[in-house]
Order: sequence, then structure tokens, then C-alpha cells
Amino acid sequence: MYFIINNGMQFSTLLDKFNEPETLKMAKLGRELRAKGIDITDLSLGEPDFDTPIHIKEAAKKAIDENFSHYTPVVGYLDVREAVCIKLKRDNNLDYTADQIIVSTGAKQSIANAVLALVDVGDEVIIPTPYWVTYSEIVKLAGGVVKFVDASVENGYKITAQELQAAITSKTKLFMFSSPCNPTGAVYTKDELVALSTVFEKHPEVMIMSDEIYEFINYNGKHESIAQFASLKERVIIINGLSKGYAMTGWRLGYLAASANIVKACEKLQGQFTSATCSITQRAAIAALTGKHEPTQAMVAKFKERRAVVMQYLAEIPGLIYNEPTGAFYVFPNVSAFFGKKSPMGNVISNADDLCMYFLNDCNVSVVTGRAFGEPSCIRISFANSTANIKKGFEKIKKALLDLV
Repeated sequence: MYFIINNGMQFSTLLDKFNEPETLKMAKLGRELRAKGIDITDLSLGEPDFDTPIHIKEAAKKAIDENFSHYTPVVGYLDVREAVCIKLKRDNNLDYTADQIIVSTGAKQSIANAVLALVDVGDEVIIPTPYWVTYSEIVKLAGGVVKFVDASVENGYKITAQELQAAITSKTKLFMFSSPCNPTGAVYTKDELVALSTVFEKHPEVMIMSDEIYEFINYNGKHESIAQFASLKERVIIINGLSKGYAMTGWRLGYLAASANIVKACEKLQGQFTSATCSITQRAAIAALTGKHEPTQAMVAKFKERRAVVMQYLAEIPGLIYNEPTGAFYVFPNVSAFFGKKSPMGNVISNADDLCMYFLNDCNVSVVTGRAFGEPSCIRISFANSTANIKKGFEKIKKALLDLV
């Protein structure tokens, strides 16, 4: 397949190798309907509905007044990278130095940097499903081969050591996962990470990318990083950022912590793509990473309250199969019981994609198909919205499902 523009020119076949993120697609469709005056309840986006804390905004204003308006080092200001090191020691008891940190324009770029720096054509990359939509697409861009490992709802959407061992081959280059997980909210315990680490110790050639962007949104206690194991630390690439834990989605700052040689490789790539991250955002990052944590804790407490509301609604809808998420701000119910049914307009719901479009067009609620996350029997529903909107959205969803025949 080729993309053709009006004058007959062909776009690069690179565009055929990956798909548009379904999360962004649903957000775009919702905006289009909203622009027509339709009241859309958005339960699709992974964006905290809170404003950035005041002390972080003040740091940004101060940076503008102090003329932090010039180019910065590609890897980020030294004191920003040192702030990341302080955070990693304080929150995770992990020792890193500034030369082991690179700051990027969002965690997504950090992930892209890591994958493009490591994965060659034909290399296998193991990704447990469900997974965040971008993982597989970036691997495809690098020419790698995605090898999915299905994590079952019975095991809390987490893979076991045995499943990991069975997936590794002589071509395996990288393992990519998130904890807490987007889209399932699954959180790996220390014991579960210990079990995985024993497998990785047998395969020193396999690198490990640990996406910890939802680290602070954890409802069951302390976050555990797989980088804590000394035998693996040199092979672990930690991905994190400001978007979720500090309500800074639009500020666009992610960071990567890894061995210095990996950071150097990422710096080389980033220098050709975006160069450095916004100077003002970097100054604000210091305040976020080293400042008070009460705003984050208050935000997480509110998410926990909303989770309780969501779980009550899910329990009222027959046919759904679901887990209670222990992290992040999503539920990921299996909706296959509704496949084959018809909407009041006579449209057959054949799959999760159809169900999402039914919710959007007939009920004016935006959610995301599980197919995008590697689980076509599920949908992702975000509770990163006000309690009032969550109730409004779930009332619509409940009615829409009961209306199917």
C-alpha cells in the first residue's frame, strides 16, 4: 500500500509500517463531534484533569523572567538531570549519575530513542499484552519483529516467569513493559519482578525497557522498579516523565535512565530529531522532581475515589469481565459478551471497535478499543475525568449496553 497525494507523488512506504494511535484517533473524533455542538463525555484520554501544581508553574515563570530562552544541551541541563538522579534515589533507592540520564520531549520520545538505538532489522522484541499502543509501532519503525506474550485476566494481566522464558529466542533483543500498566492498571509486585529477573539473568543479551510513567498512581503501596536488581541494572532502561504524576501533559518532558553508553546512543538520535527539550519546561521539571509531593498525593487520592465509583458501575453491568486496577487510571473490561448483538438502530456489534463507535455516535461517550492495546475483546475506559463526568459517562454506557438485543 502507498499513500498517494493529488499530484501522483508517493509518500514513503515507511508510513505503511505503523498505525495511527487509536487513543489519539478517538480524541480527534470526539473533538470533531464536540465542534458540531454534540455533548461528548470523554473517557478515552489518559490525561489527568488536574492543573499543574502552583510551585511548578512559578518555577516556569521565574525561568522566563531569568531568560532561559536559549538552546540547551541535547541531553538536558545538567541540574535537570541531577534532579532526576535525586528523584530516583529518593523514590526508588536507585543510584544514577547525570551521564546516565537524557531528557526528551515526552516519555514517548524517550521510548522511541531507546528502541531505535537498540533494535535492528529482524531483532525480536517481546511485549506482554495488553500494552501501550505505541510500543509495537515504534518497533515496526525500527524494522524489528514484535513478539507478543498474552497476559491473562486470570493472572491480573501480568506475565509469569514461565511465559517470559518460553518467549525468548536467540533473536530476542529487547523486552518492553509498563508497571503500572496502560491500559490495564496492572502493577507488578516485587516478588513477581524477582521471578522475571531470574529469567533475565539466564539471558544477558536481552535488554529491558521498563516504562514507569504511572509510578505515582499506585493504589497498593510502593512502586517497585525492575532496575533495583543489581544483576540487571546495566540492562534496564527506565522510562519516566512528568505528564501523569505531576499533571504536566502539555509541558512535554520525559526522561530515560540507563547505562551511559545507551544514553550516548539516544543523544545521537535525539540530536537529529528534536535536539533539546523546551528550556522553560526543564526549569519547571526541577521544581516537580525535587519539590513537595502533596499535590501528587492529593491527585492520586482523588483517582482512588473515582476508581471506587467506576468499580460500582462495572458491577451493575451484566456480562463484563474485569479486574480492579491497582495502578494508573483505567479499567479494561472484556466486552465480548456483547458481540453479535444489535443496537437500537439495527447495527450489529461485531467487535470492540464497533462497540466504541456505538458508544461515540449513539451515546456520545468516547472510549478506546482494546484492539489498539493487543486485546480485541476489551475496551479501555479512563477515569482521569471528574467524578460527575465519570458518572454521566457510565450511565450512558450502562444504558447503551442494556439497549443491545
